[in-house]
Amino acid sequence: MALKDEIKAAAKDYGFSLVGVTDPDPPAHFDVFEAWLKAGRHGEMGYLSSERSRVRRADPLQILPECRSILVLGMPHAVPEPAPVEGNGKNSLQGQIAAYAWGEDYHDVIPERLKELVAFIEKRLGRSITNRWYTDTGPIMEHDLAQRAGLGWIGKNTCLINPSQGSYLLLAVILLGIYLEPDPPFIADHCGTCQRCLEACPTSCILPDRTIDARRCISYLTIELKGAIPANLRSETGNWVFGCDICQQVCPWNIRFASPGRNVVFEVRPDVPNPDLITEQTLSPQEFNAKFKASPVKRAKRRGYLRNVAVALGNTKQISALRPLKAALINDPEPLVRQHAAWALGQIEHDGAMKALNEALSTENDPLVRAEMQASLER
Repeated sequence: MALKDEIKAAAKDYGFSLVGVTDPDPPAHFDVFEAWLKAGRHGEMGYLSSERSRVRRADPLQILPECRSILVLGMPHAVPEPAPVEGNGKNSLQGQIAAYAWGEDYHDVIPERLKELVAFIEKRLGRSITNRWYTDTGPIMEHDLAQRAGLGWIGKNTCLINPSQGSYLLLAVILLGIYLEPDPPFIADHCGTCQRCLEACPTSCILPDRTIDARRCISYLTIELKGAIPANLRSETGNWVFGCDICQQVCPWNIRFASPGRNVVFEVRPDVPNPDLITEQTLSPQEFNAKFKASPVKRAKRRGYLRNVAVALGNTKQISALRPLKAALINDPEPLVRQHAAWALGQIEHDGAMKALNEALSTENDPLVRAEMQASLER
């Protein structure tokens, strides 16, 4: 077997269902990325706009000058049901977590397999090789490189879509100091006239130029955003408490080709995909850390996660949500959580909600929380 074929076979043994090779030339769509940054659509993700990050993202050789080939890999993760919950889950006391976060954190799983793959290549060559690898952690335009390596096309929802596997994939790249013949790029665009992802997005964050306005994206709002979720977007987040899969759930390529239970690398934790919102709102720091140990959900931290849970409870407008929201408003040590609990109580038309807000207002000292309480009482 040729070296490249051996590498691809080994990569698949390590759980990567997609493998391709491309050259270290600058990414073709870097100008689109620059325009996206200039428009401020990256929100508070300042690490994307730093000068060093932009220089390195524009040219892989700035990361590894000795790079002669880039190995691009895709690992499938769990697949949710093919259609979103009706009404974006607004009436459900069960939350929703994005499918990629149902199991162990890919930041812990994939790097070990990348190291093993590099070790395989070095053993095959009988020498060490210059290399650098990333999985969602470095200044690399993974989607652009993946399309150039033949793994699929970039869909209207900005996800990489493979015609036989869909888009429920985690991407990784290895920059190598050896030459491997590049694979032909994936040129075809199979989105056609389909607009399902754009039409289904509750916050209309998907833009016509195949970019998204992260500032409106539910995934950004529930993970990357560290402060308050903008009040005008809270109702649209439904019952999503970490990430969002809606634009993928409605994609015909996922409905046809992405099958649930297809991969055992990321085993689903039974208590994660649809958490009980009432229980989650009362998680102590110790309980949160224990439940989400080695999980991507820890990235939101407890205060961000319980902020999201409070909003989801408010969106249910159910009386049963009063007790945990009142407890959070009075007892939670995090002002961010109390602020969103105050908003959530304001969504529930019941005297108990008004009573809880008035009681807490007499003892609350944080100005942002007090302002949220007063706004809810006025509503």
